[in-house]
Amino acid sequence: MNELIIITICLLTSFVSTFFATKVWIFVTKNIKLQGKDMNKYSKPLVSEAGGIAPVMGIAMSIMLYVFFKIFLIGSETNLIPIFAIIIGLVMAAFIGLLDDILGWLKGIRQKTKVLMSFTLAIPLVIVNAGQSLVNMPFIGPIEFGLLYPLLIIPLGIVLASNGYNMLAGYNGLEAGLGVIIISTLSYFAYLNGMYWLVMVGGITVAALIAFLIFNWYPSKVFPGDSLTYALGFLIAAIAIFGNMETIAVILFIPFMVDFVLTSRSKMQAEAFGKVNPDNSLKLPYEKFYDSTHVAIYLIEKIKGKVYEKDVVISIYLFEILFVAITLILFM
Repeated sequence: MNELIIITICLLTSFVSTFFATKVWIFVTKNIKLQGKDMNKYSKPLVSEAGGIAPVMGIAMSIMLYVFFKIFLIGSETNLIPIFAIIIGLVMAAFIGLLDDILGWLKGIRQKTKVLMSFTLAIPLVIVNAGQSLVNMPFIGPIEFGLLYPLLIIPLGIVLASNGYNMLAGYNGLEAGLGVIIISTLSYFAYLNGMYWLVMVGGITVAALIAFLIFNWYPSKVFPGDSLTYALGFLIAAIAIFGNMETIAVILFIPFMVDFVLTSRSKMQAEAFGKVNPDNSLKLPYEKFYDSTHVAIYLIEKIKGKVYEKDVVISIYLFEILFVAITLILFM
């Protein structure tokens, strides 16, 4: 079978399966009352929670389909071990996130517990000795980490990425849209480096996220929840590690680092949500900036006069695209 046909089938499978799985999830969560308030709307409508399980299912199933084609139609068994390591880590990340979504919805899970649980996500990558211990650092040059790479760098990278991806969240379409931007960028660099299996993993993920965004974009019918943010954080780290793109991933994660610094000023107590007016425009919820979204609200209000949720999301997209441009300048 022509490889272009295989790629098309896998991408379509990811998109279509995620689309219908999300529709089913919205229906189910309404019936079991697994819903949360959309805090950036004046009427606070109820929206389905933990919807990230749908794109994760679409991604995992489509990657497995790609493996099937590789073995039985292309006759290649190359890169199967790293592919299975990614699938296992992805499912584990989604499971941890779903636990947080469900138990957090009922009772709450301590942040320390979630961090400790996320260390297990590094196990598949450590076992298969993912990546290269020689890392090229900007302005410094190559550094040989040796055993520190699998035993320290990989676990830290996975934990920081999976937990850190939660930082920029809470607005319709924000988490999934940032995932499209970041993973598309990493996939492009993987393509330039001839790592076509990573391009497939990234492409399948982007197709699923686009399907999910149909329901998650403003006004959202479903929230991604930690089941998606943990999974996306893991995927970004895994693609970066297997593709030797750690430095690129760190640069792309700068908006999340900025958000962490701002949120830390409130000892992680401040909410990212805006103060909602009756016309659904947003105002600063605090006198100080405790989140990147607060900065966006302030700046957009100065420019436009009124700020709406979509304005904030698009401005964060543009902030992320700025760092995409920096990576293109530095690494092409």
